Amino acid sequence: MPRSPYARREAAARSRLYAIAAIALTVLSLLVFIKFANELEKKELDAFDETVGGWILPLVHPALTLIMKALTFWGSSLGLSLVTAVAGLLLLFRRHRWEALFFVLSAGGAGLFNLLLKNIFKRERPTLHRLIEQAGYSFPSGHSMGSMATYGMLAVILCLFFPNKLARVLLLTAAALVIVLIGVSRIYLGVHYPSDVAAGFAAGAAWLLICLLALQAVRQARRSRRSRR
Repeated sequence: MPRSPYARREAAARSRLYAIAAIALTVLSLLVFIKFANELEKKELDAFDETVGGWILPLVHPALTLIMKALTFWGSSLGLSLVTAVAGLLLLFRRHRWEALFFVLSAGGAGLFNLLLKNIFKRERPTLHRLIEQAGYSFPSGHSMGSMATYGMLAVILCLFFPNKLARVLLLTAAALVIVLIGVSRIYLGVHYPSDVAAGFAAGAAWLLICLLALQAVRQARRSRRSRR
């Protein structure tokens, strides 16, 4: 049954409001990343890194280390690739082709952009307090950036299919918790400075929001075409 003109106008106004909020958050995320990048160039991140590291590093315990190693796997290239492949195929199986496309774009694009950014800034990893070995440059954290873009996009897409508001809140909260814990695991395991993780979150959020804006535009265009039939 076609929606009334009032319902269509209300939906369009709501979509515009979401788009404005997403654009504002994208700009904010980019500004946060730029601030960290500028402070890195000026070598002004020591105070931030020492403060945040001072909260996390004293927590080291063998049992917690096992948990952190498990968490960090799900932010690794292999872990994120597994999540992307399984979730992407399930979305395709359910005939959500555009959602699958933008999910893969968000996850894969974050990885490519992270490689580019690391080779621009070329920050060496911390050498003290290493609990695992990790090659490559440090800034921004690929685990943090990839987790934000992958789990964030997956959570938002799943929310599109949950009419219950409480379920949506719980889903987004769970995704946010996983993302934050993966970032914390990188500091705990001694392979990233806290500023690497924060910058990774900011860059990942910006890319995630850009992908969400594009997906929203496609979904809106498809709804408009259906309403004119």
